[in-house]
Amino acid sequence: MPNTNLSTQKTCPQALPGFTHINRYWDKTRLLATAKILPGEYYVTNSAETIVTVLGSCISACIRDPINQVGGMNHFMLPESHDMSGKWTDSDLGEATRYGTYAMEHMINDILKYGGKKKNLEVKIVGGGQIIRGMTDVGKKNIAFIQHFLHAEGLTIAGKDLGDIYPRKVMYHADSGRLQVKRLRSLHNDTILEREQRYKNKIEHEPQSGEIDLF
Repeated sequence: MPNTNLSTQKTCPQALPGFTHINRYWDKTRLLATAKILPGEYYVTNSAETIVTVLGSCISACIRDPINQVGGMNHFMLPESHDMSGKWTDSDLGEATRYGTYAMEHMINDILKYGGKKKNLEVKIVGGGQIIRGMTDVGKKNIAFIQHFLHAEGLTIAGKDLGDIYPRKVMYHADSGRLQVKRLRSLHNDTILEREQRYKNKIEHEPQSGEIDLF
C-alpha cells in the first residue's frame, strides 16, 4: 500500500514492484513524495517522486528516460581491497569492477524493465568526495569507474558534480531530471563516515558475484 503521512493526508504513489522496502515518505516542507536511499540501495520510479541520499566517497548515478518518464538513482562504492589504478579496460574482471558494474546494471535494467529505452537515457553523476584528508581516496576510484562504465555503455553524461573534499546531500527529481546538490561543511557527528565504513566493510567481505547484461 502507498505510504501515507497522516498529519498532511498526503499519499506517496505506489512503489514499483521490488522497491517497497525503500524508505518513502511525504516531505511536507517541500510537498514532495520522497524516497530515501542508503549505501548499497537504489530506487526506480515512473511517478513524480524525489530520491534523496547523502554521499561521502560514494557515487550516485541519476538516470532516466525523459520520454517514457521512468528513472532512478543509486548509491554505491567499489570495494577498496583491490588495487585500482584508475586505468580501466573493458576486459578488467577484478571483483571491484564487477561490483560497480553489478550495481549500475541492476538499476538500469529495472529502468528498462519499467518502460525506459536505453537510447533515451539521460545520466547525471555526483559524489566521490575525499571527505577525510590523508585517507586512501576511494572517491577517485569510484569516479574513474563510473566514467569508464558510462563511456563503455555509450551513455552520455548530462551533468556531474564529482570529487573535492565535501560530503553532499543529493535530491534527484526523477520525473523532471532536476538534480539538486548541497555540499555539506561537516560530517554530522561522523554519521556519513560511519555509514559508508559499515557499507565498505560489508561489500569487501561479501563481494557481489555474477554478471548481467543491459538489454
